[in-house]
Amino acid sequence: METPLWIWARESWTGKLLRACTRCAREFWAWARSEELTFPNVKLLTESVAALRTGDSDAANGERDTESPIFLLATGWRTGSTLLQRILVTDPHLLLWGEPLGELTLVTRIAEILNQFSTFPHHKITYIQDDLISSRMATSWIATLCPPAHDFRSALRSLFDRWLGEPARHRGFARWGFKEVRLGATEASLLHWLYPRAKFVILSRHPYDSYRSFADPIWQVYYRRPEVHVDSAAGFARHWNRVAVSWSELPEGFPSIHVKYEDLINGKVDFRELESWLGIKVKEDVALSASVGGTAVRNRLNWYERLIIGHEAAAGMRALGYSK
Repeated sequence: METPLWIWARESWTGKLLRACTRCAREFWAWARSEELTFPNVKLLTESVAALRTGDSDAANGERDTESPIFLLATGWRTGSTLLQRILVTDPHLLLWGEPLGELTLVTRIAEILNQFSTFPHHKITYIQDDLISSRMATSWIATLCPPAHDFRSALRSLFDRWLGEPARHRGFARWGFKEVRLGATEASLLHWLYPRAKFVILSRHPYDSYRSFADPIWQVYYRRPEVHVDSAAGFARHWNRVAVSWSELPEGFPSIHVKYEDLINGKVDFRELESWLGIKVKEDVALSASVGGTAVRNRLNWYERLIIGHEAAAGMRALGYSK
């Protein structure tokens, strides 16, 4: 039976060359058109949190606080975050949610609001006094009257408690947390403000290998749906780089530990040290024995993909100890 012309054209060297040139042109075009996005930063968030502190109430609440969620934050997609998530939840007392409503970037949006608070004209806010009664309100300036600042923090924390904490406890898990691939140091700082006893596991993978695994699947990936679609080497690398660089902005003593995917799959992670630090007991062999999810189809990146990623993720690679 004779091979149809369209199949012959697709499988011929000219057809393969045409597809390769098309992919190359598409990647360079996406690189040229990609825009730099603005994200909340650690410095402004720290200033905002300082402005919201109201003295001894925060310190006293922190001392009494026993909630200690675990947040697994990866440098983007295809870093092995689900594998490490599965390892950690071999502790029967721990539930780690998986990217809950991730494409809404809820934590990032809250951080953006707090970033704006650092430049908000505080003279326009009137915090209510404990002794303010109805008869005095009638003759006082109450046009911008607000609850105390620590109630704002409590309200934000209640969102996560009710949304993620209570459903975990209702199902018999004493501890909870989540894994995410979109959050960096600013969002981690926000979560640490809300949960002073939280622990953060930072997971990274070489961006070349991450993108090699990322580029082949047919599903669409969004950083934030529907505005930011991650569909090119440039878009992927910029996200990876932003998250990777951000970790160097954390203050000394921040409760985090860095795990590399390369060490994870090569048996170089000290799980006894990790579980001791997190306060859990894991059975890594159980999770590592099961193959869940897909892996890369291609053996290597194209030269233009390496060029784009190497340029866009250079700072993050240096920060996390990866070479080109």
